[in-house]
Amino acid sequence: MNKDALATARETILIERDGLTALADSLDARFAHAVDALEKVSRAQGRVIVTGMGKSGHVARKIAATLASTGTPAQYVHPGEASHGDLGMITDKDAVIAMSNSGEAPELSDIVAYTRRFGIPLVAITSRPASTLAQHSDIVLLIPNAPEACPNGLAPTTSTTTTMALGDALAIALLHRKGLTTEQFRMLHPGGKLGQRLKKVADLMDGMDKLPLVKPETTMDKALLVMTEKNLGCVIVEDGKGGVAGIITDGDLKRHMSPTLLTQKAGDILTANPKSVSPDALAAEAVDMMLKGFKQPITSLLVMDGGKLFGLIRLQACMQAGVI
Repeated sequence: MNKDALATARETILIERDGLTALADSLDARFAHAVDALEKVSRAQGRVIVTGMGKSGHVARKIAATLASTGTPAQYVHPGEASHGDLGMITDKDAVIAMSNSGEAPELSDIVAYTRRFGIPLVAITSRPASTLAQHSDIVLLIPNAPEACPNGLAPTTSTTTTMALGDALAIALLHRKGLTTEQFRMLHPGGKLGQRLKKVADLMDGMDKLPLVKPETTMDKALLVMTEKNLGCVIVEDGKGGVAGIITDGDLKRHMSPTLLTQKAGDILTANPKSVSPDALAAEAVDMMLKGFKQPITSLLVMDGGKLFGLIRLQACMQAGVI
């Protein structure tokens, strides 16, 4: 094992950690003013335009994506392309976040001039308060002038890390301001593992047409036929009012096993007051209930709301959907 490589890695991380600590300690009222300005633009149906050149440009792309994914419409505009027509992407309803560690990136000059000409709010993220970018911005958010992790002090490392963290802080502050709900967040993240974790019970449940339903007076020989046909591992006993009298599972069958089982009525075998979950609950909540909510894990839950039966959600379906 290369101990020198490990030592370098740890030193790099600790240097950047110190930069993040300095950033957190340096935040002041200007950060709140920036959040106010961006929120105002967003609520007025404008967008947050994020721009930067070089490594700052890569960070700007990420911050634009983070803003958009947390409920603040945002777009990255390349400063070089802006000078060749892409300034048309920026409207007088928008706000601009311009990122440059030195604050002297010449490629930003046309975007800065454009915002000044049309009164577009400009938020600068830089480490130099006396820079050209800072001097021409409405709000200046300073990242600490902390040492880069690069031994030559040249490769952007600490500066890009703190810039990205500051952009994340803006995005999350705006998320809290706007009160983004789980449902809204789910709409913005329909794919991937996160999208699956945010699926609702109603998205994964078996509907009424697939449920093994019997009446309390149904004899168990017929109830078992329904159970086998529907293949959900249980029989739901209706109460005749759109609700549920109880449920019969494999465990109930084992407990009542006797020579007279098939002639008994479902109402005599059922377990009353079965556990249920709302159709609007997250599927992840249903999984947690099935695995941890009882003395022993269970494999399915009734889906009910206001005493009315809507369906059945199974642990297997949640696993297949990637919720677990």
